[in-house]
Amino acid sequence: MPDILSKRTPKPKYDVVLIGGGIMSATLATLLHEFDPNLQIAIFERLGRLASESSSAWNNAGTGHSAFCELNYTVEKEDGTIDISKAENIAEQFEISKQFWSYLIQKNYIDEPKNFINSCPHMSLVFGKSDSEFLRKRHEKMIKSNLFEGMKFSTDHDQLREWIPLIMSKRKDNEVLAATKMDLGTDVNFGTLTRKMGRFLADGSNVEIFLYHEAKDLDLLADGSWNIKIKDRLHNHKQDVHADFVFIGAGGYALPLLDSSDISESAGYGGFPVSGEWLVTYNPELIAQHHAKVYTQATVDAPPMSVPHLDLRIIDGKKALLFGPFAGFSTKFLKEGSYLDLPESINFKNIRSLFGAWWHNLPLTQYLVRQVAMTKAQRIQHLREFVKDAKEEDWDLKIAGQRVQIIKKDDKLGGKLEFGTEVVVNKNGTIASLLGASPGASTAVFAMMQVIEKYFPHQLENEWKEKLLEIIPSYGQKLSENKDLAEKVRNYTKEKLELEY
Repeated sequence: MPDILSKRTPKPKYDVVLIGGGIMSATLATLLHEFDPNLQIAIFERLGRLASESSSAWNNAGTGHSAFCELNYTVEKEDGTIDISKAENIAEQFEISKQFWSYLIQKNYIDEPKNFINSCPHMSLVFGKSDSEFLRKRHEKMIKSNLFEGMKFSTDHDQLREWIPLIMSKRKDNEVLAATKMDLGTDVNFGTLTRKMGRFLADGSNVEIFLYHEAKDLDLLADGSWNIKIKDRLHNHKQDVHADFVFIGAGGYALPLLDSSDISESAGYGGFPVSGEWLVTYNPELIAQHHAKVYTQATVDAPPMSVPHLDLRIIDGKKALLFGPFAGFSTKFLKEGSYLDLPESINFKNIRSLFGAWWHNLPLTQYLVRQVAMTKAQRIQHLREFVKDAKEEDWDLKIAGQRVQIIKKDDKLGGKLEFGTEVVVNKNGTIASLLGASPGASTAVFAMMQVIEKYFPHQLENEWKEKLLEIIPSYGQKLSENKDLAEKVRNYTKEKLELEY
């Protein structure tokens, strides 16, 4: 990447300002540049490298979230039926991401897809008769959808030993297990992908990227545009930047920035920071026995982001196995944040939401306290539920990313925790902010298209429409309702992204 720091001083005015240098801002900037190369766009990142926080490879699980393996996306209703609507929506959104990445490859904007995406089967694994019956019903329902056709189900130990030999080693023959397997799954390095897009933007567009530049405050002007206070952290220089449209993609710091905007849509939002740790091994003997991402049920009172899973990871060409995540707590909103982030985020507009969410989620608080207090030996014991003979010396603890779970006001409860990804847009459509965690990066293109639809609806319907369908051929259609289109799209992305399923 060229010397981004050579652009010492931002211009006083831009059409679009993007705050945060992660996958979301890189995606939005690239999309907007493709739609209109003349747009004046700036990205401000407070750290010295793009994708240093939530988008960084080890700060997320790298799962290309397609709802193949994540059991919390398929809810069993009171009548015993399985609702797969959320799973279908998330699968559709990841297919949109793959189409966008394929377009970037086709245009030679980025190269070597194996640097950021690799085939990796996605599996769900459950233990005991009750959960096995749930998984059977889930599989039965899901394979009727175009998006999950080809998903395999088994309770047979011989079959499971073929799929997951490391997990099946030393298991008793009478143990009841069930698993589903989807070969279309992927492992994604969102950090590398973000930096590939950043390199294209720096080399091949007029998008300006400013590292070590932090947005400190947002003020709405009379004409509906925005004044942003920017601090150059290297030179301790401050200046105002004017923009017609602002996107806040700053991870955990999106919440205080959104609050500083004083838009009515931000009222009542609060944040609950959750950190995490992985157990990681590079032992080639173990890696040779595990070639999948295997998710199970979350434990009681655990947040969805703490669903236990044993994953193959491929980062910078090197394979590893990852187990976790183990939840933790810090008052920081980012790994490179401040311990004052949480207390400084509390105000009269969100204190009722925060208290209500805390009061109605006391078991979650207790769960986090237990997780934080765990020793490495205790974490290894949890791993042994997956890998019976796991040895402590083979596994190291690695700090994962910092997430801020959304707390929204609720008329009945005061406030409630939201565990998804949410785009908040003001009524004029001149500012948008991304809040929340999983499925996050996997659905970045869908989320950023929502932002563009709010601010540029006329252009999408007219002069941008042809380009939009070139970038995302399935746009405006549901793959779940069009089997031929789903097959065509998946064949296209498989070829361009060099996937091997």
